[in-house]
Amino acid sequence: MIELRNVHKRFGQQVILNGVDFSVEEGETVALLGPSGTGKSVLLKHIIGLIHPDAGTILVDDLNVATLGRKQLAALRSTIGYVFQNGALFDSMNVFENIRLGITDAKDNRNAAYCATRVPECLALVNLAPEVADKFPAELSGGMRKRVGIARAIAGKPKYLLYDEPTSGLDPVNADIIDGLVKHLAQTLGVTSVMVTHDVRGAFRVSDRVALLSDGKIVLQGTPKEFLASADPRIKAFLERDFDSHSFAA
Repeated sequence: MIELRNVHKRFGQQVILNGVDFSVEEGETVALLGPSGTGKSVLLKHIIGLIHPDAGTILVDDLNVATLGRKQLAALRSTIGYVFQNGALFDSMNVFENIRLGITDAKDNRNAAYCATRVPECLALVNLAPEVADKFPAELSGGMRKRVGIARAIAGKPKYLLYDEPTSGLDPVNADIIDGLVKHLAQTLGVTSVMVTHDVRGAFRVSDRVALLSDGKIVLQGTPKEFLASADPRIKAFLERDFDSHSFAA
């Protein structure tokens, strides 16, 4: 389980998180919505300990992330797969080596036979052919690079998957493919997932619950139906910016 309790964070005079309460139950997929610049990615980075809160508590499996020592934090991070917004692939490495970096267990990472099996498994899970392993990132389309980034995130068999704008910059067809993968991996691997996105349609398709981050707080965290039924003007304004909620609900 992931839980944020009354989390505050500012950079200089800019308040980013202003008393955030947010939770993700085991096996659940939660989409974190909000306009660009509202602190969604900052919230994700708190979960893996890249950023510490000014106040409040971040719990992952009942561990207080901000108080963990280096070894404890490394152990926790080995259970979390992180999908970066731009893929963050290393151009000098081929796809095989990029995915191998995601194998967090040092013994498995050094085991050539294990890697030779695990990398094609991960490629198959994101619907890429085995021969893609020999290609370099520059040879891949944007959608394929995103999928390789997801393959790397799952290579270490994580318990949690954190997605930072996984469909950003993609055309609608490729965005649908990535959304489908998020849902498929949650069902197939049983992972607990948090997906940061500004794509309302995609969020509603793949998530069990959605949360809206606005003005440094979580406005509402509930099912898509609860979002559509909400009378909160902040939620209504956000939804109306992206689609006709009545036609979507129908």
